[in-house]
Amino acid sequence: METKKINFIKNYSSILLLLGGIVAGSILGLVFGKDIEIIKPLGDIFLNLLFTAIIPLIFFTITSSIANLEKTEKLGRLFVVMIAVFLGTLLISAIVMIIAVYIFPIHQNIIVSKVPLENIATGNVGDQIAQLLTTNDFYELLSRKSMLALIIFSFLIGFATLQSGEKGNSFKSFLDSGNEVMKQLLNMIMKLAPIGLGAYFAYQVSFYGPQLFGVYAKPLGIYYGACIFYFFVFFSLYAFIAGGKRAFVVFWSNNVAPALTAIGTCSSIATIPANLEAAEKMKVPAHVRNVVIPLGAPLHKDGSSMSSILKITVLFTMFGKDFTEPSTILLALGITVIVSIVEGGIPNGGYIGEVLAITVYGLPMAEALPVAMILGTLVDPIATLLNANGDVISSMMVSRFSEKTKW
Repeated sequence: METKKINFIKNYSSILLLLGGIVAGSILGLVFGKDIEIIKPLGDIFLNLLFTAIIPLIFFTITSSIANLEKTEKLGRLFVVMIAVFLGTLLISAIVMIIAVYIFPIHQNIIVSKVPLENIATGNVGDQIAQLLTTNDFYELLSRKSMLALIIFSFLIGFATLQSGEKGNSFKSFLDSGNEVMKQLLNMIMKLAPIGLGAYFAYQVSFYGPQLFGVYAKPLGIYYGACIFYFFVFFSLYAFIAGGKRAFVVFWSNNVAPALTAIGTCSSIATIPANLEAAEKMKVPAHVRNVVIPLGAPLHKDGSSMSSILKITVLFTMFGKDFTEPSTILLALGITVIVSIVEGGIPNGGYIGEVLAITVYGLPMAEALPVAMILGTLVDPIATLLNANGDVISSMMVSRFSEKTKW
């Protein structure tokens, strides 16, 4: 029993510290009022460090991941089916969340910032797409306002390194080293998160008072409700697709251990062993489960997809923007897919996704990012459940479509 308590504290230590910082900051803001503005620079320092680390971190993470792929044709069909399943479930989870926020709209009585939204270049649709996906000079890639263009450029550099073969080995080693250095840097910066976000929250509470807490209550209720619905209803549907009633029974009778492991560890990576063991009991072929589950941990994140939609919706509401336009929703779906892929290999990668969304929509970064980070922290346990457990059900569907497995 004592061991379980120790493991719980260890697994959730970063979340508990972050929440502790937020709570402490909130109390200070309520007690000292606007005098607490003196600690606001602590929050600014944390955010500025995070902003400056993001660009090189994304570049090295994506390029090194692509450069280290192995060329093989044997698993071609399996990869095609796996990608289709991953993308399909990601989009379905995002659509479920969009429907949830439409059925239960988030109306806030508070707008947390009067800061003007960042200017987004106007023009026809083609020009806007070109400006969103590319830049006309290399140095512009180094701005967080060109996040999407940087991601695409990083993918291209990674594939170019892969195609270079032995001649590109030295450059690949440089990318690997840079990736490890930037991961360690982000880990160092995130140790300041409880202080940085605590200072930010103290400042916000001092100016907007207890109303601010209402900003998070309804979105969290909607998110947890939508996730529980998706977990039981859609995972059951996916099991039926994978093999009818027999697959449904096989999945749910072997799913308790990986589900509890995901909640207990709050980590998709840490859940891989439990997922592999469960998939073996489910009779998923070894070559399928050994590819789909390890790759799914960093790349396939239904819970993160749903949280991306929630964060975008909350930020749009708080800054007085309309989320109902079709173009906005389509862009949100695209962002959820990109975020799912990009954040997997990055520690605290959800924050990178939040920066991407805020940048693309032109929201004021300094005001929007802390709110998105706080939401991300509060939804993390159930998001991890969907992220990690989704890999098990995906392995069953991939097995069904690529190997014609019958349960």
